[in-house]
Amino acid sequence: MDYQVSARKFRPGTFEELIGQPHVVQTLRNAILRQQVAHAYLFSGMRGVGKTTAARILAKALNCGRSEAPSGADGPERSPEQSRRGPTPEPCGQCESCLEITRGNSVDVIEIDGASNTGVDDVRELRENVKFSPFRGTYRIYIIDEVHMLSNSAFNALLKTLEEPPPHAVFIFATTEVHKIPPTITSRCQHFNFRRIPRREIIARLQEVVTHVGVTINERSLGAMARASEGSMRDALSLLDQAVVFGGQSITEHDVDEMLGAVPDELVSRLVQTVVTQDPAAAVALVGEVVDHGYDLRAYCGAVVERMRHLMIAAVVPGFEQAQGLMDLPDEDVKHLLTEAKSFSVEQVQEVFHLFAQAEDRLRSTAHPRFVFEVAAVRAARLLQPGAQVTRQAETGRSPQPQAASAPAEKPRPASGVPPSPVRQPDHRAGTSGRSFGSASVDSAQDKQGRPPAPVSGQGGRPSPLEQKTPASNAASTPRAARPAVEAKSVPQPRPASPGSPPAIREEDWQRVVDSVIQDSPNIGTHLEMGTLVKIEGNQVIVGFPKTAAVACSRIQKEETRALIAKVCQTVAGASIHLRVVELTGEPGDGLTIRQMRTKRREQDDEALLEQARANPMVKQAMELFGGEVVKASRPSGKKEA
Repeated sequence: MDYQVSARKFRPGTFEELIGQPHVVQTLRNAILRQQVAHAYLFSGMRGVGKTTAARILAKALNCGRSEAPSGADGPERSPEQSRRGPTPEPCGQCESCLEITRGNSVDVIEIDGASNTGVDDVRELRENVKFSPFRGTYRIYIIDEVHMLSNSAFNALLKTLEEPPPHAVFIFATTEVHKIPPTITSRCQHFNFRRIPRREIIARLQEVVTHVGVTINERSLGAMARASEGSMRDALSLLDQAVVFGGQSITEHDVDEMLGAVPDELVSRLVQTVVTQDPAAAVALVGEVVDHGYDLRAYCGAVVERMRHLMIAAVVPGFEQAQGLMDLPDEDVKHLLTEAKSFSVEQVQEVFHLFAQAEDRLRSTAHPRFVFEVAAVRAARLLQPGAQVTRQAETGRSPQPQAASAPAEKPRPASGVPPSPVRQPDHRAGTSGRSFGSASVDSAQDKQGRPPAPVSGQGGRPSPLEQKTPASNAASTPRAARPAVEAKSVPQPRPASPGSPPAIREEDWQRVVDSVIQDSPNIGTHLEMGTLVKIEGNQVIVGFPKTAAVACSRIQKEETRALIAKVCQTVAGASIHLRVVELTGEPGDGLTIRQMRTKRREQDDEALLEQARANPMVKQAMELFGGEVVKASRPSGKKEA
């Protein structure tokens, strides 16, 4: 049979051809040049990274007879002593010794499969044979592959020989599980850890092979094979052979995707596009398309996570060259990602990344993978819609304006189209600074949809939907600042509570409101506790969010979210509030977030409970009796914390 797989046909024969292991090549070459060859080497690493290949190249370098004529050449026959030459870092590959090592029939290089020669009797036979001098070369070399498969008795029988071998003997061990080798063996060897081969080097090597065999394939398809090989050159060459058999001499991206069973890159790009365009319906339809084609949803989710990682790199790395080095992708893909990353902020990319990373983790154990992935896709598509709006408002300093065609008569706006500046409230909280998002009010959901603003008292027009839902008695008793902030769009400036007004609720009441929101609506509560309580002035509660929490800020700004928080506050604290959201500057004086305050309060309660337990007479008596100390105290199950 003349056919030979590419992994054997294109196996490296010199140190220069060994890719991905420069630290190993340099050390072995220097050892040969300086005549400091060790008597035992241990090569460890994953499959297909060149361990056995490096062992054979080292054997060639140690026994190469550079001046020896090839077998069958004319000239006088040389004796074994005349054929011996010193070690060289550049084995010729043409002498009889090199050719025999390549063919695997050299009498001076013995390759042993550790998986099938595991017993102590096999090692005893090796100990007897190691005494004989080499027949042709300078060294007698023993290559033991999968050495971790040897039994403990076999390792023990090898110890003495490995510690003091004959001067002509060199041992080379190769293993994929170095942790299974006894320390008494590893301490007698020079250990080289073979790394995963970088993807770019695998692609370059595959390009050399396809050029040699005359196959047409693009770089992106080679990149898919390199990614599937997970750093193994042998696996990549095996996949290339399979692709040639599958697609012939001209291999397309579709052929490679079909062969690998991988999700096409087009489907990943389309899902990212649904996130950019905030189209949950298209995201759900795309998930159905992926399922109908029979693709693995976990693999698809992993591809989306990888894409979001690349987008994050593209968003934070300034230049093309740096991004190219970190992404390890073709130049065309890197340029496309740099362009696509402009649609996101770094925080938005991180939010989407965490969504799909959590979904990928849940897909391992769920009985309904499609449902899990659909939920993640819909959340991602809806998550960025308000976040992008907040980012634009923060950058331009203006709020979205309602459509003039549908809006009722308004008061004249300032000249040059500049929106009125928000009213700056006196900040009684030291070290806290912030600025309002476009308006002093966060109630702008209806204006984003182009609906008319609610008329001010005394004006004509249709009341807003929130006012329609509010009972007449509540509307009459609710202060102006506590009404829905849609009113703020119909006047140049809002009318918050007058300075110095007594707070409608206390800080402790607000903590209870947040706790109740977390219990009733965990998703909203998680976003709410990411903010910082700036101050409470009258019936106005000011909550600040840093720029890194733009998504949480935008979620709290939604009309239904504000209505829920106001309802909970009315139920828990018995007061109607006007919620205002500001952007914090990110300075150290911004204060603790609500989550941090809750954590701090919990720690204080635990510390107080611990001190209370230490002061208990029965506990003191137990401590004196047993000579112990109280390190932790907890309340009985079901008992409410103080």
